[in-house]
Amino acid sequence: MKPVVLITGAAGGIGRATAVAFAEEGWHVVGVDLRREDQVPGVHHFIMADVSNEEASARVFREVADEESHIDALVNNAAIQICKPLIETTPEEWDTTLATNLRSVYLAVRNAHPLMRGRSAAIVNVSSVHALATSANIAAYAASKGALHALTRALAIELARDEIRVNAVLPGAVDTNMLRAGLSRGHLSGDSQDALLQGLASRHVLGRVGRPAEIAQAILFLADHDRSSFMTGQALVVDGGAIARLSTE
Repeated sequence: MKPVVLITGAAGGIGRATAVAFAEEGWHVVGVDLRREDQVPGVHHFIMADVSNEEASARVFREVADEESHIDALVNNAAIQICKPLIETTPEEWDTTLATNLRSVYLAVRNAHPLMRGRSAAIVNVSSVHALATSANIAAYAASKGALHALTRALAIELARDEIRVNAVLPGAVDTNMLRAGLSRGHLSGDSQDALLQGLASRHVLGRVGRPAEIAQAILFLADHDRSSFMTGQALVVDGGAIARLSTE
């Protein structure tokens, strides 16, 4: 029987790459996204749902219980990003960011738990380097990812008795639609999107931004019991060396 992984935000850049990576390794992939997609590469069972909504999240896991009966890995990847100063961020934007990036994880873990306990299962939370070091005009996103980083450690402690490991991947700048949409928030110089992207790339030790497939491989590593069975409560930074360099260098 194939192991089952459920990936939220499966229609996005990192989500799509993660679905493909798991499928290529022989996993059965359940993909969940707010956007309607007729076919997401790598996804065998697609569910359209707002995972920050209590009833929608419960419905997702009822469907998985009926169709797949269990979950071996849960990848909490769904996220949004608001790019504006905190004082210009509306309460609605703040609440939506925290709901999508954090509340959705709380709901998913509660609902997935009966399908995962006792299976040497794994939860992988897709956080961000913004949980550790951040920049201007992205406060709501940074706050949500910092909280997710802390939640990962707390869940690792609580769920160990149920044979569920919990880790986080902290991507740096990865070439996705979300990254490109935020390039003009004021932390870079350039007169075109390509110039802004190149300026961001040059700030990395490796001299480039990441690819979604590279983050997907890190997620797969943490989800696979054979590869990371002695890891829990950890944050795996995948950022091309971005936060290794002092800002004063």
